[in-house]
Amino acid sequence: MTATIAAVDNVASARRVSVPRGYRFELVKLVSQWRIRLLVLACWIAPALFVAAVGQQSTLPVDTLFGRWMLATGWAGPLVMLGFAGTWALPLLTSVVAGDVFASEDRLGTWRHLLVAVRSPRRIFVSKALASLTVILLLVAGMAVSSTVGGLLAVGNQPLVGLDGHLLAPGDTSVRVLLAWVCALAPTLALAAIGLLGSVSLGRSPMGLLLPAIVALAMQLAQMLPLPVSVRLALPSYAFISWNGLFTTPEQLGPLLIGVVVSLVWAVLATVLAYVLFVRRDFTNVNYDGSGRRAITIGLLPLVGLVVVTVPTVAVSTGATGSGIDQDKVQRSVATAFAHLYRVQTKQLNRPDVTEAQLKASATCDKGSSRVAPEGPGNDWRCVVSWHLPGIKAAGSAIYQLDITADGRFMADGDGPKEVNGYFLVRTPEGDAPNPLWQFDGNVELLPTSKG
Repeated sequence: MTATIAAVDNVASARRVSVPRGYRFELVKLVSQWRIRLLVLACWIAPALFVAAVGQQSTLPVDTLFGRWMLATGWAGPLVMLGFAGTWALPLLTSVVAGDVFASEDRLGTWRHLLVAVRSPRRIFVSKALASLTVILLLVAGMAVSSTVGGLLAVGNQPLVGLDGHLLAPGDTSVRVLLAWVCALAPTLALAAIGLLGSVSLGRSPMGLLLPAIVALAMQLAQMLPLPVSVRLALPSYAFISWNGLFTTPEQLGPLLIGVVVSLVWAVLATVLAYVLFVRRDFTNVNYDGSGRRAITIGLLPLVGLVVVTVPTVAVSTGATGSGIDQDKVQRSVATAFAHLYRVQTKQLNRPDVTEAQLKASATCDKGSSRVAPEGPGNDWRCVVSWHLPGIKAAGSAIYQLDITADGRFMADGDGPKEVNGYFLVRTPEGDAPNPLWQFDGNVELLPTSKG
């Protein structure tokens, strides 16, 4: 009888493990895994090596946003890395970290030991979620810092050409690059929350580990399709794209803010759903492999419902219709970028400086022929840019072939005259230099603008 009372007293006096202690324990468990350590080293070293190596090459990844400027400024490196990370690296990292943080306990059969030690499924969930979030933030910070340092050391701290052709000073560029990476955290958190949801709901199934990558791939495919702009903005993956609005003057902040808010709502909802599933699960079943019915009713359907609600909300609040790409927006974007880059070329050739107001640049664009409506993405856009020089009555003109993607980004390829945009080099007093008017990237804001 005395032994029984003593045992009861010991149990009653045992202190529950607090969230900070549980968080430290889970964080140590994560960083002790060889694959996590390898990922940390790769994220803090590989981007710098990649950016530095590309900076020494004669060919550049011109199909990647800001890739054509990697030999001109070190600030292009972290932006190229951000584009790659949003497409491939971050979905895979969230899968490895958040997609396995709960499933690993199912594979090892250690839930009962953990529950005896912590004695609170709620604190276990919070500790694991915070630990996985810490590791993911460490990986993202590594890619951002490493690619920036590598670019600046290999190329230098020169101005960056924005998506409207405007030269951005190094100090201004550094702030925009930092903001771009910070904004990319929002969709990363959404994918991490989906990873938690898959790890909880699917148990030992490998699908839980792959869920963030599969969801990210599906969203990327959706962004490539000619979907209405309201559907694009309703998906958290758009925040991996909309950061390019930071590199125009003035900044195109509308799509970026919507993308960040949508991503954070996804992150909160998916985390709450994962929490509900976790506290309701049966920990006495050592062969638990997840509940398919609960995964659909509590996990999948609420996220689908969120998209259904978000699409009309975005459409009504922004007035966005169709693809968001129309003739007026394309003409305005091309003319603005051309005017800024013409001044860059003028400075290269040591010609008298002119202002954008003096140039009065304008563009006339069509899509294929008069039988095709001048709207929507495609590689059949054709623009004729006209401008005026002070003291010269005749207007200059140049032809561009445009390839506009569904997210509003376009690449303008010069098609003559040769002395303006028909050749990739220009002869300067210091020798041949890249012609800024030969090819350039631009961005069409998908949301209605006050100018429109």
